[in-house]
Amino acid sequence: MSRFLTDPELPFCKGCGHHLIVRNTVKALEAIGVQPLDVVLVTDIGCHGIVDGNFATHTVHGLHGRSVALGAGMAMALPPQKKVVVYIGDGGATIGLQHILEAARLNVDLTVVVHNNMLYGMTGGQPSGLTPEGFRTVLTPQGYPFPHHDLPRLVHDAGAPFAARVVGLGDFSDVLRQALETEGFALVEVLEICVSYGVKMNPDLRLKELAQQAGYEPGVWTRPSRPAFRPVPRETSSLLDMEPVEVRYTSPLEGRYALVLGGSAGEGVQQAAELLAQTAIAAGLHATKKGSYPVTVGVGFSTAEVVLSRPPIFYHGVTQPDAVVITSADGLENQRERIRKMAGGILWLDASLPVPETGAEVRVRDFRGRAGARNAAVYALWTFLQETGVIPAEAFAETVRRSSLGQHIPENLLK
Repeated sequence: MSRFLTDPELPFCKGCGHHLIVRNTVKALEAIGVQPLDVVLVTDIGCHGIVDGNFATHTVHGLHGRSVALGAGMAMALPPQKKVVVYIGDGGATIGLQHILEAARLNVDLTVVVHNNMLYGMTGGQPSGLTPEGFRTVLTPQGYPFPHHDLPRLVHDAGAPFAARVVGLGDFSDVLRQALETEGFALVEVLEICVSYGVKMNPDLRLKELAQQAGYEPGVWTRPSRPAFRPVPRETSSLLDMEPVEVRYTSPLEGRYALVLGGSAGEGVQQAAELLAQTAIAAGLHATKKGSYPVTVGVGFSTAEVVLSRPPIFYHGVTQPDAVVITSADGLENQRERIRKMAGGILWLDASLPVPETGAEVRVRDFRGRAGARNAAVYALWTFLQETGVIPAEAFAETVRRSSLGQHIPENLLK
């Protein structure tokens, strides 16, 4: 089995062309000599995206049509020796066509592999912007009445140094290898027929004949290379004016510590968690922060998950937190089930709230009464640090005072 796969049994329908795309991608990655953890695979919504768990690379699962935007952001932040590969379907590609064209125009250093089975396979077989004229779908049983976008030509015209279209049969790994070796933006459109909907609605068509009839011309389109787009270095950018984080404190933490902060939207939960992560980095730790809140943003719950670790963090999910800090009824309701499942760890709970069912040690503290609603999250994290010593509490207080939040914090609150 390839070192790029954790499981060779792929989760696709029998006969689906997605199998071949994965096999050829793996072969191309092996050919260029990269290591699995030097690769980030970004997948879109669609059948192709369920392969995330089979790859031994870093994987990110995006929103429908947005995987190219996510991949572009990562490619601009990562060093050139890292490889960002984006998987997207024909539906996602037409939803996110603007992202694709802008990444091509800017020449962002990533490789986009379009799984073009000419319809929305996961959602029932509806036509997409890449469905060819005459192709039958569940919504157009008499044949699709419009011509399709010529995606490789579009990205080539937008400035991509490499664009290709292949019929998804046999070994096309060499085209993928060329795309991966391109400096800047590269797109490979792989033609397939969905075995569940495409074959059912078009039983008389074969892939090569369909490609020819539809004007899906296979080929490679290149232009002279130009430097891949990179953001302006921080020291010369007026947009990136944050100071580099220098290690100024020490932490006794040797392993990994996961904390969940739950409160109400509009009460500074996300900013407090970000300040904790910044303090951790300034104390020589690795840190990740993930926020969750309703679409309405200003009402309801606000939850942040923070992972602190001495070793590098390869997975930022929190399954069993070491600590949960709750500052409001909204936060408690949102995290009630997680708190109930805690078999250990510590729950810090605002004094205004009822004690929930939990296997954690419960510590009741008056966050809201002492700090007010707006500053309850910051005060709660300062209390957490005072009582655990994971990071010096005075270091967190200094980070808070240096932030935009500092001017709104009473002078004697974090002492």
